[in-house]
Amino acid sequence: MRFQQIQKMAKGMGIYTHRMKKTDMIRAIQRAENNIECYGTERIGSCQEGACLWRSDCLSLNNHIRKKKIIAPGL
Repeated sequence: MRFQQIQKMAKGMGIYTHRMKKTDMIRAIQRAENNIECYGTERIGSCQEGACLWRSDCLSLNNHIRKKKIIAPGL
């Protein structure tokens, strides 16, 4: 989902989004929906939320982070 779409969704839920990063905005939406604030966390390794709106983006983000750690360990 694009940043502007996420921002619009968050604002529609009454979330103040000024200077918020995408990850923080998604977690704020998860919190507002009484869901686990797990987007972009290590929980993806055991995630069973197949119907999660953020799942594909979360998997992509975690793969990107994992590759970064392999390329530049210790950073």
